[in-house]
Amino acid sequence: MLTFGSRIGGAALLVLATVLAYPVPAVAQLRVIISGGFSAAYKELVPEFERTSGISLVTASGSSQGDGPTTIGAQLRSGALFDVVILNTTGLAALMAQGRIVKGSERRLAQVLTGIGVRVGSAAPDVGTADALRQTLRLAKIIATSASSANGVAALLTRLGIGDEVTVKVGARYSDANSMVERGEAALSIQPVSEILNMPGAQLGGTIPSNVRPAGLFVGAIFAGSTRLDEAGRLVAFLASDAARGAIERAGMEQPR
Repeated sequence: MLTFGSRIGGAALLVLATVLAYPVPAVAQLRVIISGGFSAAYKELVPEFERTSGISLVTASGSSQGDGPTTIGAQLRSGALFDVVILNTTGLAALMAQGRIVKGSERRLAQVLTGIGVRVGSAAPDVGTADALRQTLRLAKIIATSASSANGVAALLTRLGIGDEVTVKVGARYSDANSMVERGEAALSIQPVSEILNMPGAQLGGTIPSNVRPAGLFVGAIFAGSTRLDEAGRLVAFLASDAARGAIERAGMEQPR
């Protein structure tokens, strides 16, 4: 004879069996790799995207360019797999040339001026014109930058005619340039404003005029071979939408006009 307790126990087992037979679908998951310049805005936007989309993001980081083992290119060559990449346009061009990007999936996310980082509490240098910038860099003698910005900085120094007069120290990660300034290993840094503002160790001492060095552009794109094309497209569209504008501006950038 079944007692009340045994009937309750049997009902509970029936409910459990039903749940196990019809499991809740797993949350979609996207693998993202991102370079430093857009990271602060991205970190602020991730919770809202995950909440509204039901898509979980797993994020790795790497430099847009360079030769070190932590660059985006090096991680891909080592076999790492991702669905979405966020980086500068130069880095994207290299990935597109390698056939790694879904054609037409790229979206412009943010543009940012190049900044001058100085030690906290230091006076802002004069970098308002090409001549003033040239003199400031000559006096600095040693400057720091990130791997993603190294080629652009070298081109800038050459254009200013002081490529042989200034030593450039390149950090493997975007935060390294600020650290070198903080430790006194470099007099100042040159990198996107968003990289200076959102990492400790240095403060923004000014911006290089866009007629001397044009604003940099960060883009999002989908990797060829991704099995989450719809979800990846939703993420890239969200990062380029009006909903992302506030976070982008707080990180020291602006949405492309």
